[in-house]
Amino acid sequence: MNPDPKTSKAGWNSEPIQSTARWHASLRMRLLVGSLLVMLLALALLGWGLQALFTRHITSQLHAQLELHLNQLSAAVYKQPDGSIGVQQLNSSPQLEKPFSGLYWQVDALKHDGHYAPLARSRSLWDLVLQVPEKVHSDAIPISNADLNGVLHTAWQNASGQTLIAVLRPLKLPGATETLRLTVAAEQDLLAEPLGDFRTMLWSALAVLAAGLIVAAAVQLHLALRPLKLLKQGLEAVRAGQASLLQGEHPLELLPLVHEFNHVLQENADMVQRARTHAGNLAHAVHTPLSILANAAHAASDEERSLADLVQEQVATARQHVDYHLARARSAAAVRATGVATPLLEPIQALLRTMERLHSGRALSWSLEPFPEHWAFRGEAQDLYEMLGNVLDNAGKWANSSVQVQVGASDDAKSWSISVDDDGPGIPETVRQHMLQRGIRLDEQTPGSGLGLDIVHALLESYGGSIRMLSSPLGGLSVLLEIPKVESTRTS
Repeated sequence: MNPDPKTSKAGWNSEPIQSTARWHASLRMRLLVGSLLVMLLALALLGWGLQALFTRHITSQLHAQLELHLNQLSAAVYKQPDGSIGVQQLNSSPQLEKPFSGLYWQVDALKHDGHYAPLARSRSLWDLVLQVPEKVHSDAIPISNADLNGVLHTAWQNASGQTLIAVLRPLKLPGATETLRLTVAAEQDLLAEPLGDFRTMLWSALAVLAAGLIVAAAVQLHLALRPLKLLKQGLEAVRAGQASLLQGEHPLELLPLVHEFNHVLQENADMVQRARTHAGNLAHAVHTPLSILANAAHAASDEERSLADLVQEQVATARQHVDYHLARARSAAAVRATGVATPLLEPIQALLRTMERLHSGRALSWSLEPFPEHWAFRGEAQDLYEMLGNVLDNAGKWANSSVQVQVGASDDAKSWSISVDDDGPGIPETVRQHMLQRGIRLDEQTPGSGLGLDIVHALLESYGGSIRMLSSPLGGLSVLLEIPKVESTRTS
């Protein structure tokens, strides 16, 4: 038998599905990475938006405060009896009294040369003077550069490199000849400090929120994909023979898949049953006329003996071919059965009772070492009977006094190991490798067709098992069968 190297021993396409370690090979990673990218982008936009809104708000608030101080400064300016300009003390903010606090006011007078000269300034300026750039003012501030109250908003850098945000207003007192310029300014650091604190708190909060959302997304994906894990476990149970159909509750999105898969499983089981029925019908249809021919040849007269011998010889050959090819057809159909398990103990005990009756004339001792009752074969009961029956019958033909059967776990713990030992003459090691070939018989005087072990070999290959021939501790041959295992059983 030369199986296609592209298919497994069980006949299924065993080419491995190509997998990769890249993140997009996993549905979970795809969803998680996609969710994280969307969340991080949304949080970044949210942070940028909140920061821009807060900056705009606090800047507007500072401008409003500066205009409030400017209005108070406008009310505090008066003309003294001697014609000079005086300024009453402002109590609107303690910062105006604290030196270099960052909040300042100053009153300038326009001279004949077109330049402004300082008349009064806040205590916070100490010995400094606000050097207002000429480009931000003129003798008459155009209404297009100022608001409806005549307030001009501007900003410039002072000599120390600090940016000043200021509001200016021209003022001419009643009865006065000179034009005044009122200026209230604040250092930009007054904005930078609250903005920095807000930025720190904002991004810290968003980082905590992002961490929480990541954990929530991971948990949500785990819960969302859990039905797929349960579906995988159900498929493994079907494949292992623990169930015949996918069972349990499934989400609505998976129900069509579950129903279709169960439908395929049911059709598969029906197909296997039909194949076995047709194989049985064919065996019956062929064996009946062959038996009639054999009986007729046996009852032939001496004059017809040469023809009778020829008929018997051809009938025997036809039976061998029928048995062989029917067994191969059954093994090919058997591998398509899914979710079937057969307990080991009862079939082995039944076969041993049958062998005792079959070989009763030789007074052989048939023994079975105890093993757990729940151990089961992942396959059809008929195939288990076929494989063990052939091996036990072969052992009974060659044993001198005893045949022993032992069942245990194989080295890889994925299959059961069934050994059948006899105390017969054994087989030389150089000959054992030829025993699995079709029609090979060591003794032509012993009844048989030489097809039994080949049928066993074909069935085992179809299930992914194996057969080995070793020297038995009893002195004869030890036939070791390795068959796929099932831990918990559903009888076939």
